Amino acid sequence: MEKIKHISVWVLALIITISAAIYQRKTGPTYPKTVQTSLSDLNFESKLIRSQEIGTPCYVDLNVSDTQVIGKIFYKRYNVEESWTELSMVQRDIKERAFFGEGTSKKVLSGLLPEQPEAGKLQYFMQIQKDDKIEFIAKEQPIVIRFKGAVPSWVLAPHIALMFFSMLLAGLTLIYFLLKNYDMTHRYGLLTFAFLSVGGMMFGPLVQKYAFSEFWTGVPFGWDLTDNKTLIAFLAFLIAVAFNYKSRSKMYLYAIATVVLFAVFSIPHSAFGSELNYETGKVTQGFINLMAYQLF
Repeated sequence: MEKIKHISVWVLALIITISAAIYQRKTGPTYPKTVQTSLSDLNFESKLIRSQEIGTPCYVDLNVSDTQVIGKIFYKRYNVEESWTELSMVQRDIKERAFFGEGTSKKVLSGLLPEQPEAGKLQYFMQIQKDDKIEFIAKEQPIVIRFKGAVPSWVLAPHIALMFFSMLLAGLTLIYFLLKNYDMTHRYGLLTFAFLSVGGMMFGPLVQKYAFSEFWTGVPFGWDLTDNKTLIAFLAFLIAVAFNYKSRSKMYLYAIATVVLFAVFSIPHSAFGSELNYETGKVTQGFINLMAYQLF
């Protein structure tokens, strides 16, 4: 019976963690924006990119295989007073992703945006036409895309895995606290702190360094929300561990720390992120206009 209880706790914590991770990722300003488009006899769905790795061609693809459709893409630098630049879109072949083996090939209507420096941003929209029918895509609220440096897999993979497990362990900490199993609360609270310390406070700055050439852009050096979220969660668990290290008399601090962790991590990923000021050439951190990123 006790074994079944522990399995149930793990399943519940896993569901909570996966749900929170999916929510955070999909509401973030760098997650691809899905758009539905109708033109003449065509109805199609496309995912418009909002984050791009430097050194890789920045293709914006529309899921259109009809060669009678012609398109244009319009772009300009974000937060810069300048005119829109117009480029023609062309048909190209791509391979769809597959879990096993090679993906199938398909044609898309594609526009190639110019590469920007680290933390540089462009905003763009498109115009497509078939016969005498014209349709604009994202013209009213242009898509914003941010460029970043390449992060090696030996840095990114451990960071993602450790942060995921820190959320899972935090969930277990809270559940066991609610069940009044304080030995397990303390055990998983310590593990959460350890995973968060390595994944967030060690690998996190490495990710930031590779992506935007700075190890830390949170307080006291900046207002990058991703760094500050990690710092707040880390401090919350540090306090819980410190006050329960000897006497274990304040188990409620683990519950508070877990609530803090899930609260700050529910904020869209990459909000208040690094942004290049094209006028000064400096990278700053500030509030990202959520509407500009088409979160909803």
